Amino acid sequence: MVEKGRPLWALGLMSGTSMDGVDAAMVLTDGETISELGETSFSAYTAEQTALLRSGLGHWPAPGQEGIASLVEQAHVAAARPFSEAEVVGFHGQTLNHDPEAQRSFQIGDGEVLAKALARPVVWDFRTADLKSGGEGAPLAPFFHFACARAIGASRVTAFLNLGGVGNVTWVDPGKAAPEEPGALLAFDTGPGNALINDFIAARTGQAFDANGDLAAQGQVDEAAVLRFLEHSYFDRIPPKSLDRNAFEAALGLVADHSTEDGLATLTAMTSASVAASLRHMPEPPARWLVCGGGRLNRTILSGLSGRLNAPVEPVETVGLDGDMLEAQAFAYLAVRVLRGLPTSAPSTTGARLPVSGGRISRA
Repeated sequence: MVEKGRPLWALGLMSGTSMDGVDAAMVLTDGETISELGETSFSAYTAEQTALLRSGLGHWPAPGQEGIASLVEQAHVAAARPFSEAEVVGFHGQTLNHDPEAQRSFQIGDGEVLAKALARPVVWDFRTADLKSGGEGAPLAPFFHFACARAIGASRVTAFLNLGGVGNVTWVDPGKAAPEEPGALLAFDTGPGNALINDFIAARTGQAFDANGDLAAQGQVDEAAVLRFLEHSYFDRIPPKSLDRNAFEAALGLVADHSTEDGLATLTAMTSASVAASLRHMPEPPARWLVCGGGRLNRTILSGLSGRLNAPVEPVETVGLDGDMLEAQAFAYLAVRVLRGLPTSAPSTTGARLPVSGGRISRA
């Protein structure tokens, strides 16, 4: 364990549910406050690599996955090498499956391999300890969001909305002293982020995503389909709660007979509606919504959110943060917290029985 002292330069590595590449981001932190946000990079996967990763989705650890593991490890080592000044690395791995009810979550990739290759400490396996403590094992970025809210000088309740494959929200009261303090945070997955949109447009046109939400903007929303979507029992579940990327794939059947534009308009509205549904679980409505992840670039999603949420909705860039790198930065920050033995999750963020310091440390 590292005692509190000077801030460390930590490198966070993240390959998300979009499986498009590896984000790498440096953070100077003591595990509590953010001293500086450093350099970042993105290393794209090839189409063949993404296809290999997707072939592992929905599977649990089993023989025959060596190729996927090797790809993840080598890609992350390559992404980390330019950051020679990093004193510790936070490595999330690639999520292939997530089933919190069975206390299981599978992030493929061995931190021991990275520690040996990079010759520096690597913190990884962030979710297991939380799952064993009765938590969902996700989301894990909320403690970093708390630090971000303090860093930007937020004085009122702020929501950080991440729209990756799955949407998740962190409700932050920046007036609290620490993220594990009762009432400081509430975090949970809201529903689909970009996953349904991306899968639908890929099947229809071969495109990876609806750039800017332009095709969705040309379509008509099937409001009846959106209402049927909102009947899903997940929206009534009390948080904390989390989702697998494909948990809502049945919703694609609601737009199977629609035109490409109308289908995208409807699926995009489902994303916005699921975020609005999250308000019922919050202690008070956020005064501001800050959006990160790829979904912040979809103007049709943001327009839908503005129409459904009674508060400003803005990309995190408006407060000087990087919406593409927030998750990688979060795992840099969490790595230092693990080194110091500080909590990385709490009952209000994952449902764990007590604040938990997760993560395994592999030393060079």
